[in-house]
Amino acid sequence: MPLAPSPKERIILAAEALFAAHGLDGVSLRQISAAAGSGNNTAVQYHFGTKEQLIREIFEFRLPYLHERRNLLAAQHRPNDLRGWVECYVLPVLEQGEQEGSNYLSFVANLHTHGSREVFDQFAPTYLAASNAFQDHFRSFLMDIPEPLRAHRISQAIAFAIHAAADRERAKARGQDVLSFAAHVADLLDGLVGYLTAPVSPAALAACDNAGRDATSWLLVP
Repeated sequence: MPLAPSPKERIILAAEALFAAHGLDGVSLRQISAAAGSGNNTAVQYHFGTKEQLIREIFEFRLPYLHERRNLLAAQHRPNDLRGWVECYVLPVLEQGEQEGSNYLSFVANLHTHGSREVFDQFAPTYLAASNAFQDHFRSFLMDIPEPLRAHRISQAIAFAIHAAADRERAKARGQDVLSFAAHVADLLDGLVGYLTAPVSPAALAACDNAGRDATSWLLVP
């Protein structure tokens, strides 16, 4: 029988659900405390201090399993093409959205759309290194795509996967019909790989040259 969540875990799960539904600015710490079942209105401050720290703790709660699952998939399948590496990276995120009552993907999508970039920039180096290691494999199959377009495509592909998974998570929560999980995964991978490997047009190259080649992309760590 699974253990009941600790008070801190109850706050994390309540905050994740409320942030997913209402965004960061639409939820107060008092509301989170109440949703977590705490009779203490200052429970969030007691355990986490600030809203920003609570947001980081949500990621700290979710990311270890996601990275462990990615590494397990990579060890099992030993991918030797771009699609295989993208699947190992994205599949654990999509699986998370299939869990009963999941709100994590909607939380991440909301944070990406309306949050602060600094939240993502403050991830522990371990999580950034793990994500970068997978993205290095992506880059190795995209050497014909010049920088910064290659980094931009990888960043955009990951963001699209997160938002697509969040859309499915919300649709399932509303009881709407969705594709089977297998079809959803296969179709999403088709789209991501197609986008990543699409030929670079002369117009894109010219625009890139005019803008300079030192642009940076927003790394989204799901």
